[in-house]
Amino acid sequence: MKVVVTGASGLLGRQVVLEAERRGHTVVGTALTRAQPPKLVKLDLNDTSAVEEFFTAEQPQAIIHCAAEKRPDVAEKNQSATEQLNAVVPGLLAQIAQDHGTFFVYISTDYVFDGTSPPYEVGDEPNPLNFYGRTKLAGERAVQKANPEAAILRVPVLYGPTEYAAESAVNVLVDVVKSGAGVQMDAWQARFPTCTEDVARVLVDLSDISVGAVGEGVAGIFHFSAAEKMTKYDMCRVFAHLLGVEDNMQNLVPVTEKPDSEQMAASRPDNTQLSTEALEEIGVNVAYVPFEQWWTDYIKQK
Repeated sequence: MKVVVTGASGLLGRQVVLEAERRGHTVVGTALTRAQPPKLVKLDLNDTSAVEEFFTAEQPQAIIHCAAEKRPDVAEKNQSATEQLNAVVPGLLAQIAQDHGTFFVYISTDYVFDGTSPPYEVGDEPNPLNFYGRTKLAGERAVQKANPEAAILRVPVLYGPTEYAAESAVNVLVDVVKSGAGVQMDAWQARFPTCTEDVARVLVDLSDISVGAVGEGVAGIFHFSAAEKMTKYDMCRVFAHLLGVEDNMQNLVPVTEKPDSEQMAASRPDNTQLSTEALEEIGVNVAYVPFEQWWTDYIKQK
């Protein structure tokens, strides 16, 4: 199978490339600011003509679309660029996939929900609280309109191997704990941190099922998430233990109540736990690596 992975230089995209290559697939990764030809093809997804020319030339059997603006606060401040990348581009790529008979997967977010009624099933009504969530939901709808045979995978906050810590809202907490800085830390929002290696496995599973299917493949919305409920403060406690700097936790001030919207650049939902039932129903493995186990190994390697 030939797979194109957009955003292949990013936190999730890199793992998708590795997972697809591990299974023996031919992989073409695209990137923009971190493109490394010939390993990663430089492609501006906002350049419609270039995008159409690229996919016509490559003729992949699957497109896994990882490129996105995933930082809620950045999205709030750069709304035009975020809307283009998160809402408009996915529809264009889904249409190209439809025209070429190519399987298409769009990665969305738990932030399409307002966090008031977890756990969320795929059919539950979205109600995003911030601009980032609204653009991702708009991207979902653009994909479904252009390509009813596409798959959409919603995921929560991600962590994994990084090129720099700020690639992940989880990984960056390691530096905070190491520094021993006296900062306020979120201890109210329930998160379900999920490893990019597990997400990559699920994305390639969906592609394998659909491209190899006799008849219909998989289509529609799916959820994947680890099941360990943690606040950022909880994650910091794990990191402090693994790093042997438990005393540094004394400098972190846990914020146990949700701040007023005026205090946050982008509002956050309380608890957007995702149910993986839809994936289980089609036979996709929803196992995940335990948070502390993965970080124990990763910190040892560093």
